[in-house]
Amino acid sequence: MDFPKFLLGDNSNFPEDIFIIHLEFPRYIINLRTDEVELFEDVSELNDQELQHEMAKWILEASEYYDMEMKKYEE
Repeated sequence: MDFPKFLLGDNSNFPEDIFIIHLEFPRYIINLRTDEVELFEDVSELNDQELQHEMAKWILEASEYYDMEMKKYEE
């Protein structure tokens, strides 16, 4: 089965939060309201600086995906 790169997620227990689920390596969930990232993969090969750079990139990609999806809903 093929999966998309990103999925939107919400939960009534967290009504203010917007979750983006990334399904490619490394798999993670980002809360766009807080920019918190929960990784499901071992990324221990990255040093702290590399990890911070990658996380910033992941947050940007997730934000761009969310903006693109919201534009589709508005149309």
